[in-house]
Amino acid sequence: MAKKYLEVLKQFNIVPKDEKVFEHAFSHSSYTNEKKGNTVDYERIEYIGDGVLDLIVADLIYRHHPEMGPGPMSKLRSALVRRESLANYAREFGFGEAILLGNGEKLNGGNNLDKILEDVFESFIGATYLDQGFEFVYGLIKNVFENDVINFDLLELTDYKSKLQEFVQADTRETVTYRVVSEEGPAQNKVFTVEVMWEGSVWGKGQGSSKKKAEQEAAKDALNKVAR
Repeated sequence: MAKKYLEVLKQFNIVPKDEKVFEHAFSHSSYTNEKKGNTVDYERIEYIGDGVLDLIVADLIYRHHPEMGPGPMSKLRSALVRRESLANYAREFGFGEAILLGNGEKLNGGNNLDKILEDVFESFIGATYLDQGFEFVYGLIKNVFENDVINFDLLELTDYKSKLQEFVQADTRETVTYRVVSEEGPAQNKVFTVEVMWEGSVWGKGQGSSKKKAEQEAAKDALNKVAR
């Protein structure tokens, strides 16, 4: 069986001292159940990786953003290490092809896939810490996350959609709705335009490189208008 997780390690210049710890980090429970005691899945190593990742990302935020208080710092860290973000990092480095699965098990799309990719990314961080030490894993996480720490999107720290919904529900139980009114540009560089609606009227409009960002911009626009 090809050990595709070794190809992942090469991307990070990792020469494992104990290859087994990385095998465990990439082992799904469906794989370990078939092995019947010969290996363990990634859950215990994921626990270590989660803590290491939180600490180092927090350290990077502290060093790069002396203007931030603890509240915004916590929000930024949460945005950087949430499931969607870690799953995207895992995809970028080809983790999906390296996960050891049991016979017949497939990585299906949707939230389940993102959850597995998130878990394996954290277990990879844990395995790297255990095998290579703190200084090495600090450098690895810095290389992966530093650009996003420095160039964070303010929309990630303020959930304008939730704020708008709270404003609306202060007087009614109704909810606002969002609709995409245009989608322009090539697949790799799309621009979405979204309107936020309430009681049949357009309250705000926003644009973004994803539907999520456009919705946040539309909600922000609506809040700015009602605050006037």
